[in-house]
Amino acid sequence: MPEAADFRHLADYANLRDVELRKSLEAEHGLFVAEGEKVIRRAVAAGYPVRSVLLTRRWADSLADLLEGLGDRVHVVEDHEMEEIAGFPVHRGALAAMDRKPLPTVAETLDGGARRVLVLEDLVDHGNVGAIFRCAAALGVHAVILSPRCADPLYRRSVKVSMGAVFAIPYARMTNWYDGLAELRAAGFLTLALTPAQSATPIDTAGTAERTALLLGSEGDGLSSRWLHEADRPVCIPMSSAAMSLGVDSLNVVAAAAIACHGLMRGVPDTEATEGR
Repeated sequence: MPEAADFRHLADYANLRDVELRKSLEAEHGLFVAEGEKVIRRAVAAGYPVRSVLLTRRWADSLADLLEGLGDRVHVVEDHEMEEIAGFPVHRGALAAMDRKPLPTVAETLDGGARRVLVLEDLVDHGNVGAIFRCAAALGVHAVILSPRCADPLYRRSVKVSMGAVFAIPYARMTNWYDGLAELRAAGFLTLALTPAQSATPIDTAGTAERTALLLGSEGDGLSSRWLHEADRPVCIPMSSAAMSLGVDSLNVVAAAAIACHGLMRGVPDTEATEGR
């Protein structure tokens, strides 16, 4: 077991499953934790500074190039010690505490050439946010905008579920939910509100504009009535009538996001999507 003095240096990794504690600690210290070699490498490649690395012995060789120069910021421990520090079995064997970079404003993100944007309203599940970022990045969406109450994309579970996709797509957080869509309209975006209501325009036939933003609501209630009213057009994913007759009238939020992002990027060349980052 590491000695008590070591634990002071390892405070960044303590109680990783205590969501409320981690949110307050990470906000206070401006850090996040990346888990697993692939995710750690993607975070480093995206320019996030490494505060320290905690890993088990069997991962030391595969991460040797990344660890070079970190000196006493590298902590190599046994498997059971890793579990005691983190509070759960770390199956990928390596954790890195990273410094956050300054988050751009919504205006700065939209001014970066984004033409297709995903806007998330009040999604609170970190795993869902991570999975949606992975969908958005994989399908070429240019940027993601978060409402003030959305879960943190850099929370450990979000990063893990996204497989590091949160580092691949620009994002910003609104400071004002009530008038949040006004900033998108001012930037020339057509806003499409995704809803399960089958009376809305099917997303595969909905028109887009030069700049289009797709709005996606919370896991339980979907989009707020305000955002539905403020949006330019409601759109839906057509459901099977047979399934609806059996009471299956919607998709989970991640599946809906994947289909909707595919529809949003319809007609946008892949090279253009890449240039929009």
